[in-house]
Amino acid sequence: MIKSLQKKFILITMVSVILVLTSIMAAINIFNYRDIMKASDAKLTLISMYDGNLGNENFDPDSNTEQSPSTPPELSNEFKKTNGFNAETPFNTRYFTVTLDADGEITNVNLGHIAAVSSSEATSVTKSLFEDSQTSGFYGDYKYITTTVTNSDGTEGTMYIFLDCSNDLNNFRSFLYASIGVSVLGTALVFLLVLLLSRQAVRPVAESYEKQKRFITDASHELKTPLAIIDANTEVIELESGESEWTKSTKRQISRLSSLTEKLVFLSRMDEEGSHLQITEFSLSDVISDTVDSFAGVAESKGKSLTQTIQPGILFHGDQAMMQQMTSLLVDNALKYSNDGGQISLSLEKNGRNIVLKVYNTVDPGSLAVGNLDMLFERFYRNDASRNSKTGGHGIGLSVVQAIVLAHKGKIHAESKDGNSILFTAVL
Repeated sequence: MIKSLQKKFILITMVSVILVLTSIMAAINIFNYRDIMKASDAKLTLISMYDGNLGNENFDPDSNTEQSPSTPPELSNEFKKTNGFNAETPFNTRYFTVTLDADGEITNVNLGHIAAVSSSEATSVTKSLFEDSQTSGFYGDYKYITTTVTNSDGTEGTMYIFLDCSNDLNNFRSFLYASIGVSVLGTALVFLLVLLLSRQAVRPVAESYEKQKRFITDASHELKTPLAIIDANTEVIELESGESEWTKSTKRQISRLSSLTEKLVFLSRMDEEGSHLQITEFSLSDVISDTVDSFAGVAESKGKSLTQTIQPGILFHGDQAMMQQMTSLLVDNALKYSNDGGQISLSLEKNGRNIVLKVYNTVDPGSLAVGNLDMLFERFYRNDASRNSKTGGHGIGLSVVQAIVLAHKGKIHAESKDGNSILFTAVL
């Protein structure tokens, strides 16, 4: 149990660290990429406003002089300042433009602001995009848009503006790879620290748990002697004075306490690390069928219906005695808590590689909440304290069932679909 708790501590810590680091890394890189796209869009808009000829005329955002007629009226100084444009912008902006007429024929290629692209490359790329009706997007590290322009002959044409974003994108990629590397390294370092410190973190819980187990074991052993003496004294009283209501009550309480101490010791042993099961191969169908048959008389005496549907020939590798105990506890629980004249049914079948055991019983109408009832497996849990007292239950039998199932690497689940019945499903 302590190792399991330690693993859960490490898992939860590492998942939390990974989520936080991933969120921070993703947020920083997303904002970084968004800023790059925003800046490139602004530059493309600027080039488009100047009809593909971005010069240094009238480009000083600090100038208070009026704009010349050639300057687009919508391009204000505020726009330039907001986007960080200044007199150096025309010189550090790498771009080229290609203009086509309505028929898709090249009418102009402007490579005056870039040296890495040849005229043939620019023409080939533009024709390909024009034929595919692409008007904006990325071509490699070049972001492009289209704008309508007036050709020298007065006809309208389409200008493709390609902005070189390679420097910004390379910086973005470098930062992205660096942030991923730092995050992975940081996660690895945190994992090593958590791995080294996890034992100390769960030490108080481990010590408390060991004390609890020791107390249960010691208390159980201490109770055995006085219970045996009380039982012997009761037998003597019955021999001398005959059986009475008081001696019957005393023997019932002795039996109840003895059962409780046995189950507590059993749970304590099951919780120990490396507890060994007596693994053998046996017919689970026969074991469960025989166990259920032993309760037939009890069910009949209580006026309850007990049926079973067992698939024959199911072999199982496990502890046979524990399987018998598990079945006994489930059927006994159903007999105790089913309503008067209630129905109890048990089924066993093989489903693929799994063996499925189901125990169903009706209860008093409305006595159970609809839905998941896995809290019934908690130790000393009582859905109805007064009913537990009447039936002799002490809220630990189902905990033993769960411990046996988990020891065999299985799962068990309890649910009520209507509030008038309960179904236990164990998958082994």
